Amino acid sequence: MALNRIMTAMVTPFDEKLEVNYAEAERLALYLIEHGSDGIVVCGTTGESPTVTADEKLELFRVVKKAVGNQATVIAGIGSNTTEGSISLARKAEATGVDGLMAVVPYYNKPSQEGMYQHFRAIAEATSLPLMMYNIPGRTSVNLFPETVRRLSEIPNITSIKEAAGSMDQVSELKRVLPDDFIIYSGDDSLTLPMLALGCNGIISVAAHVVGDEMRKMVEAWFAGDLQTALQWHLKLMPMFKGVFVTTNPVPVKYLLRKVGINAGGVKLPLVCASPKEEAFLDNLYLEIKG
Repeated sequence: MALNRIMTAMVTPFDEKLEVNYAEAERLALYLIEHGSDGIVVCGTTGESPTVTADEKLELFRVVKKAVGNQATVIAGIGSNTTEGSISLARKAEATGVDGLMAVVPYYNKPSQEGMYQHFRAIAEATSLPLMMYNIPGRTSVNLFPETVRRLSEIPNITSIKEAAGSMDQVSELKRVLPDDFIIYSGDDSLTLPMLALGCNGIISVAAHVVGDEMRKMVEAWFAGDLQTALQWHLKLMPMFKGVFVTTNPVPVKYLLRKVGINAGGVKLPLVCASPKEEAFLDNLYLEIKG
């Protein structure tokens, strides 16, 4: 899997009937790579993976990969809380031409560290594609520990992790125990710069839907050694990094996308659209950051 600096966890556009709008998904994917992203994650949490069917996911993988071609890396979100289900979708996703796979830590089941190890190992062994693990304890209720990640890094096609535990101590331990070539992405926009400072590789972003160009400037400044400029961008963008989570993701960013001309539509139950108060907050936030 290519080393990317800014990958956007893309929303799944819906039409007025809350059916997947594949044409708008294609347009959004192209918009993202024109505005800072060098990779796209399709059907992650931000893509409302729990309420998108397997057939819809596979068609989204095909449509997005065909649209962007070799301009950007396309990662297919295939994870679930069943190992067999994740393997089945991984095998089918491989046939769509995507560049890699992402699987979240199993949610609700609360597996042990050994259970998580065997889960990711089984998925990796079922496909030839690179596999990214996704650790987000706030949604899964369990934390994939650095030592377990180290064991998993020994499996050749497990090449990266999206780390969203929110702990810089945990990130430091990951860097301490993992091979130098193992890729670590921040799973939190607001922690992009701190995690880069700890030697991580980039961000899988929500905010990049709206401020992708600005995030690209921040990341490029960091890698160019211009730490002051990187910090200035981090501080300027911090309200957006936090504000896109004023209510459950992806509700705010779907609302904000209208302001850049992308019709991402609504969200499926049990999510609901932003309230008038939340919309007013997001309107002001957009004006503050984008001016």
